[in-house]
Amino acid sequence: MAVLHSPIGAYRAVIRGRNWLLAKIEYLQAESTKWKTTFNIVKSPYSFLRMMGLSPQMATGLLVAGSTVGGGVVVNETVFSERSFSRGDAGVYSAPSDIPTSYSDSDNTLRINLGTTPVGEIIIEDITLGTAFTGSTLPSGQTSVILIGGTATSSGFTETWLEVGHLTVDRWRCTNFELSDIETHTLNIIGNASDGQSISPVPGTPRRRGIGGGNRADSMVTSGGYYDQLVIAAPTSAVNGKIDKLTLSNLYTKGGLCKVSRIKADTIDILLNETGAGNGFATKEFIIATSTIYKVANIADNVEVTIAPP
Repeated sequence: MAVLHSPIGAYRAVIRGRNWLLAKIEYLQAESTKWKTTFNIVKSPYSFLRMMGLSPQMATGLLVAGSTVGGGVVVNETVFSERSFSRGDAGVYSAPSDIPTSYSDSDNTLRINLGTTPVGEIIIEDITLGTAFTGSTLPSGQTSVILIGGTATSSGFTETWLEVGHLTVDRWRCTNFELSDIETHTLNIIGNASDGQSISPVPGTPRRRGIGGGNRADSMVTSGGYYDQLVIAAPTSAVNGKIDKLTLSNLYTKGGLCKVSRIKADTIDILLNETGAGNGFATKEFIIATSTIYKVANIADNVEVTIAPP
């Protein structure tokens, strides 16, 4: 009889083991759901503030000030994350690092310092600069809201250039715009409107140019944000900065000069920008200086119209 009943006993033992295992799995699943719900509740204030358009640092600051969250909470969104170029945080960045080398809560400048490593692509778009928003101001001693390019020879600095394969400047809104000290094979100045303009580039023999460099650095991309100033600077140690593709699109500025200078490029596109201070056509707010040298130029549909300051 023991032999006859042994399969039934074995089956019942397997059933007991199965039921024990399923009970543990169901318990763990229930606990996992509870923890997931808890984490979602904890992170919801931060997610809501980001959805409302606040920057990561501002959202975090409000949460800390209101004691909404505490330290040590880890969720799939990092509440106390580091500053980041891709998230649009102000600071000084050494290309191509996404983390700033330095920053100050009292300085809202977005600055990229180029080094010896070429960068594949930098894209900055849809940002507001200078005094175009409440509470903003230019850094002390600065008169330019945008500074893009190399460094002229001066005390303590050696002449450098910013080398670019393709530079695109489109849909900027500036009080004053200046393109100077430029060498580019192809220059496209198309569809710009200004309250007074001087477009005087000079033909020459700049060569075609592309930026390689083998193990080239990753791209840097950011979209949206408010800054007191934007700076993209070549090194100051006789080493040129190098970017294969630099796109600066839809920049709304006020309170200073938009300046692009000391650049050697293959192609420069200046497209669909609006510049003006509302003081008449006699004063030239949109300037393409005679120090801009090109081999091929396409200059068309640039008009003078009354444009008030931003």
